[in-house]
Amino acid sequence: MNRTIPLILAVALFMENMDSTVIATSLPAIAIDIHTSPIALKLALTAYLVSLAIFIPISGWMADRFGAKNVFRAAIAVFIIGSVACAMSNSLPAFVVSRFLQGIGGAMMTPVGRLVLVRATPKSELVAAMSWLTVPALVGPLVGPPVGGFITTYFTWRWIFLINVPIGLIGIWLATRFLPKTDAAQTPPLDFIGFVLSGLAASGIVFGLSVVSLPALPPAAGFITVAVGLASAVLYLLHARHAKNPLLALELFRNRVFRSSVLGGGLFRIGIGAVPFLLPLMFQIGFGLTPFQSGMITFVSAIGAIGMKFVTALIFRVAGFRRVLISGSLVAAASIAVNGLFTPDTPYGLILAMLLAGGFIRSMFFTGINALAYAEISAADTSKATPITAVFQQLAIALGVALAGGILEVSTKIHGGPLTLSDFHTAFFIVAAMSAAASLSFMRLAPDAGNAVSGHGRLTPPKTLEPVSPPGS
Repeated sequence: MNRTIPLILAVALFMENMDSTVIATSLPAIAIDIHTSPIALKLALTAYLVSLAIFIPISGWMADRFGAKNVFRAAIAVFIIGSVACAMSNSLPAFVVSRFLQGIGGAMMTPVGRLVLVRATPKSELVAAMSWLTVPALVGPLVGPPVGGFITTYFTWRWIFLINVPIGLIGIWLATRFLPKTDAAQTPPLDFIGFVLSGLAASGIVFGLSVVSLPALPPAAGFITVAVGLASAVLYLLHARHAKNPLLALELFRNRVFRSSVLGGGLFRIGIGAVPFLLPLMFQIGFGLTPFQSGMITFVSAIGAIGMKFVTALIFRVAGFRRVLISGSLVAAASIAVNGLFTPDTPYGLILAMLLAGGFIRSMFFTGINALAYAEISAADTSKATPITAVFQQLAIALGVALAGGILEVSTKIHGGPLTLSDFHTAFFIVAAMSAAASLSFMRLAPDAGNAVSGHGRLTPPKTLEPVSPPGS
């Protein structure tokens, strides 16, 4: 397997993941500097994810129309510009808009990079390729919390965004130098109506759920926005049935393996999306730690994730997708619930051990569902499958952030005081239950689901260099 392509593409994932963990660690400090509250600042996290959900659907069309390599490089450039704008922000509205601009770049970087990888890799090697793609990306969460905490504590949070400038420029140079040239292809006209409806649906639901719990806006504004999003989603479903080339090819959901990967993985990500928001806040507000101290604790989960990448392919080959994903979703959900038992009196060695173990299992789970999505998808449909999987991933993470913030807000209103440690404990237990429910989706998989990708049931790893076509293709 050519490891150069996934390692270069991982530059995009590195920036995105580091940004997410850095911001989560620095939320209290940013909130003080721009004169807002940490809970209100979750709107900036949501704005980025909403931007992803709006623009990811056109990533596949853009890659086919203008060439995946060109789109990938342009997306990194937009992300760099958005990062500089974040560093210059002095108010909540400016910070939210800057994060939205970053999201436009991120909406193209990761899906297009994954599309390049899937097209260049035989299905029999896809699990290993996905592992290599995410190893450097996980350096972001590893470096993000301690570096972000150190910069925020001893300098200023604005420098955490300026780090993306040299990283992004290196990524553009590597993509220009080493990625294979991808020519533009003949594409049907853009489904503009579908683009508008899908954007309204994704942004309305996620944004509405976020502002429902914001003290600055009346709850009615959130409910109305959610209603607009749901109505747009229904209109898109009606539109997609009659459109000649719909933006999101929903007929792919007829495939049970693809459906389980997207829907089950999305449900699990709701819980995972809440953890980077809740954990640093709990350590700083509930435990009284500094951003740097918080980052030095939370980064250990990324170490576990990186370590698991080197044995993930073997685990899926031995046990198969169905067994690993069912057990993995339950164990990973338990690792989220454990966070709700931490107190300032809990030995830090035990906290680190639990976070390390959680990183192991979540890393294995994500590699599996990312590869499973393409197990029975033909090469011609990869550009259709990629934006769907990416949209559901980001929408689920955004819902996780919105859910976590909503739980904290409701909890504080119930007891009528500021955030307490018990508020965070309640939030962790609820989001863990959401993640555990994902196991129900994987229980419906056939025992041999995805064997062409995992190699399960074979005495030796598959040696074919040709992609394995799905049945009936």
